[in-house]
Amino acid sequence: MRPILLSGHERALTQVKYNPDGDIIFSVSKDHVVCAWYSHNGERLGTYHGHQGALWTVDVDPTSTLLATGGADNTMRLWEVKSGKLLKTWDFATSIKRVEFSADGKQLLGVTEKRSGHLGMIYVYEINPDVEAQQSDEHVLRIVCEDSKPTVAGFSYLAHYIIAGHEDGSVSQFDAKNGELLYNTQVHEADALITDLQWSQDRTYFITASKDKTAKISAADSLEVLKTYVADTPLNSAAITPVKDYVILGGGQAAMDVTTTSARQGKFEARFYHKIFMEEIGRVRGHFGPLNYVAVHPQGTGYCSGGEDGYVRVHHFDKGYFDFMYEVERERAQEQANL
Repeated sequence: MRPILLSGHERALTQVKYNPDGDIIFSVSKDHVVCAWYSHNGERLGTYHGHQGALWTVDVDPTSTLLATGGADNTMRLWEVKSGKLLKTWDFATSIKRVEFSADGKQLLGVTEKRSGHLGMIYVYEINPDVEAQQSDEHVLRIVCEDSKPTVAGFSYLAHYIIAGHEDGSVSQFDAKNGELLYNTQVHEADALITDLQWSQDRTYFITASKDKTAKISAADSLEVLKTYVADTPLNSAAITPVKDYVILGGGQAAMDVTTTSARQGKFEARFYHKIFMEEIGRVRGHFGPLNYVAVHPQGTGYCSGGEDGYVRVHHFDKGYFDFMYEVERERAQEQANL
């Protein structure tokens, strides 16, 4: 898999996202700029300018009409994808650490940081898909997280629940209609910050990554931990691949802890694990610093990663990836053939 290197940011990448069709990649970084790229060849499609601080998060709606971003300038912004036009700005008391559209694109969620006497909160806004429409200033839901600040959050299947990951390693399940806390459970080690939360395609289960060097798949309705993947480095991101039963983990030591041997020790590699058997099956090198985010193509044909080194690396899976069979899978296939 020869990667395509996307060089358009001047500082560390914070998040990368495919649109639902998989033909465009959106990237955000600490350099205040949002970039859009063609995923098949890495050509830059355009940029979105307006934020006045580091950007932490980006998401695109199901029709690739609207783009949402959030950053350290204490704003969440809505853009028209095609023209780059800024449609709406929501102002908050602290940074926006995560944005996510609901599966139908009718709601947008924003997670604010706990800082300067302000509690971490989750806001939900109704979104009109018409780019000419006036978006509402008022949120339809506000969830106050008093115990531990939320770091990531998203909508489950049919927007039944809002699932949030916290600084203390716990995961919360809220009623997406009224914001009531339904359940909270300690998924990762105590005080091990949850760095990422990504969904399965049907949003019935999700994977979380944590500084405790593990990623875990949990059920959206019960929060039961179904699978655990153990790495040897703090994790910043984890993604579930469609088509093949794999998960991809990305991470690495913080810059202040990095030594000259870290890269050679494989701390900056994307790690592939078998989703069912939880064993590592391969690694992909490339970044010269921690991987801050990993995103998988919606059709499972490739993945991209954003690194502390300022690069987005796009990988298109070759035939060997799809032909590869885990030993247990191979044995089962052979048993089926012998029947």
